[in-house]
Amino acid sequence: MEITYHGGDGWPLYAVSLGSGPPLVLLHGGGPDHHSLIPLAERLADRHTIILPDVRGYGRSVCTDPARHTWTQYSDDVAALLDHLGFQRAVVGGTGLGATIAQRTCLEHPGRVRAAILISVEDIEDDEAKQAEIAFMDAFAERVRTDGIEAAWTPVLPELAPVIGALVRDAIPRSDPASIAAAAAIGHDRSFRSVDELAAITTPTLVFPGMDQRHPTALAENAARVLPNGRLAPVSLSDTLRTAEDLADAFAPTIRRFLAEHHLY
Repeated sequence: MEITYHGGDGWPLYAVSLGSGPPLVLLHGGGPDHHSLIPLAERLADRHTIILPDVRGYGRSVCTDPARHTWTQYSDDVAALLDHLGFQRAVVGGTGLGATIAQRTCLEHPGRVRAAILISVEDIEDDEAKQAEIAFMDAFAERVRTDGIEAAWTPVLPELAPVIGALVRDAIPRSDPASIAAAAAIGHDRSFRSVDELAAITTPTLVFPGMDQRHPTALAENAARVLPNGRLAPVSLSDTLRTAEDLADAFAPTIRRFLAEHHLY
């Protein structure tokens, strides 16, 4: 089912849903769109209503205003989506950027999140690294504006997990360049200053480690320890995962067990 709704600021956004049962929102990473999570959704849709938004700025949720790309805005969009669908609470998860949005939603809308699923958790930078991140994202946005999305990603993708590169490449034809450039403004916002801030997230949380410098394994392991009800998944991103189907096959069984153990069906 296709869903059109308005974000927390009234901006028009897009999502799809499949399956039936208690709601589970899955948010894609920065670069792909909701298509990247359809195979995973299909493996969970027998017991859940899986909701796959195009995060603001990506896919059909075009948003070309850089000022509208903040972590608070992204988490407010999740709450607005649940309001639109008539759900008070949901399991919320995501990959990369989507995992950060899920964490922020836990903190900013704690009454709306039953559990969190974090796949390939993004790095939490210190002050010096954050300045480097801002410069990186600004340069990326400038390449998008001058040379196009594919050219902007070319120097970045070799440093990322293979499956991330594949999902980014797949989404490029469905992406609006001005919107992708605007979304890079999220680099100027700060998700967290320290992993210790995650101690305020008390909901049951399943953490799948990433494998590259932007999604470091050690950060995920530390986050799972800091989260009061965190659990490190027994599988992680690896070079053997190449497609969205591979990701779904690797992670769906662990997610299903986690949801069952916490009686979230």
